[in-house]
Amino acid sequence: MQKPVSEPMSERAKSAIARTVLMAAIIAAAAFLPFGRVHRVAAARPLSLTPPPAYSPASPTASPQAAAIAPMRFHHVHLNSMSPKAAADYYLKPFKATTTRTTFNGYEAVKTGNVYLLFTKVSTPPKTELNTMQDSIWNFGWNTPDSQKYDHDFRAMGLKIAQMWDAQDGNLVDMSSDTLPNLPTQEQIIELRAKGVQPTHQGGFGYLRGPDNVMIENAQGPAGQPERFNHVHMFHEHPICAMQWYVQHLGATVSPNVTLPPPGADCKKLYAPPTFPSFQKWPGFVREPSGNVQFGDISISIRPWPGGGLASPRGYVVDHWALSVEDLPPTVARLKSEGVKFLEEIHPWGNTQAVMIEGPDRVAIEIVEEK
Repeated sequence: MQKPVSEPMSERAKSAIARTVLMAAIIAAAAFLPFGRVHRVAAARPLSLTPPPAYSPASPTASPQAAAIAPMRFHHVHLNSMSPKAAADYYLKPFKATTTRTTFNGYEAVKTGNVYLLFTKVSTPPKTELNTMQDSIWNFGWNTPDSQKYDHDFRAMGLKIAQMWDAQDGNLVDMSSDTLPNLPTQEQIIELRAKGVQPTHQGGFGYLRGPDNVMIENAQGPAGQPERFNHVHMFHEHPICAMQWYVQHLGATVSPNVTLPPPGADCKKLYAPPTFPSFQKWPGFVREPSGNVQFGDISISIRPWPGGGLASPRGYVVDHWALSVEDLPPTVARLKSEGVKFLEEIHPWGNTQAVMIEGPDRVAIEIVEEK
């Protein structure tokens, strides 16, 4: 395999400084915050060398609240770009099996399955976590049948890889499977090294830095599944609380083995210790508690952001994501009755109409009418 090349120092330095300082401050201060158990860090989990099963949203279940909500479908991811045509053309390189170029509602677009990527032209570089504070939308991405091979192909194409640290005293790597198994803590890494455990270099997840520095995930899919666009990855301060919100207000479904606390119950869980791989060399990346809801076969995957303070994604490279509903006005009336915040009222959107609402941690979510 070609020797990995790290991201340019200027980019890595910006990201590391902003995000490492934030995470270090949060973790160092956690024990002294007056929020009780919510902000304490949980003990490290016992390490298992058995890889976790690949996630498959085969049989999601609806909550009682969701049963009364008009069905919503994941419709699009909306990006800002200084060069929409070039940005849209990019996706045909890494994910050529599932992407086609088109236009939609006057926007340059990529269609992948039943989902669109839409691009709005902006005159200045859109914001990212590399040049300002972190927003609530982290990345979006594809499941691939052989993520390691895809990574090798990306390098052969000259595409930019967003590398990760494999340990606090380690190296930059392309893929999670280039690190020691099962997302270990630093303490577990020391234990695994003593046992002579090696990375598998099979499957795993990694990231591209696409046009305008957007983060795009390449993740190993379930056995036998072809390439497909399958998720948007969020940061939320309290992932279980965010799951409750998506189910209660938007009718999202959850996996059958997931039981959410009832509305009004405590949904704030302990944060687990930082693990690797991580974009921050120290202290690592806090991955738990995590969450996941689905709109059809598209997942909204959630990682925690301890301490909150996430920015609205408006004006960032990923400006918002969108759902569609068959009849918009009744959904708007219901959401208003539930106290959901509206960023934009019903307005014409090409040959249809749309609204923009605000979800947990200031995420912007568009709802478009699709007859």
